[in-house]
Amino acid sequence: MANRKLGLLLSTPPSHPSVETVVHLTQAALGKGVDVYIYLIDEGVKTVTDQRYLRLVDAGVKMSVCAYGCQQHGVQTVTVDSRVSLSGLVVLSGIIDGCDRFLAFT
Repeated sequence: MANRKLGLLLSTPPSHPSVETVVHLTQAALGKGVDVYIYLIDEGVKTVTDQRYLRLVDAGVKMSVCAYGCQQHGVQTVTVDSRVSLSGLVVLSGIIDGCDRFLAFT
């Protein structure tokens, strides 16, 4: 039987409380054996180099960051960890469609 899948969208800046909420929710889901997919969009792209988020990638989270959002918010794509996928909204659509649960933090 396949693992359950949780999709998370983060669009808030690094200073917003949702950034930490996503970290804790992800850790709890991973602890229960859930596959987690995070998509960073809008100001959420600014967390792509945040060590808390990179530790989630270390733990097995599949993370994508909106390439257009990076361009709009001055995030240099060369600084994006190679394990994080630079992508567009088609990937987000696939996450929404492919996950058992999807939560948006906007």
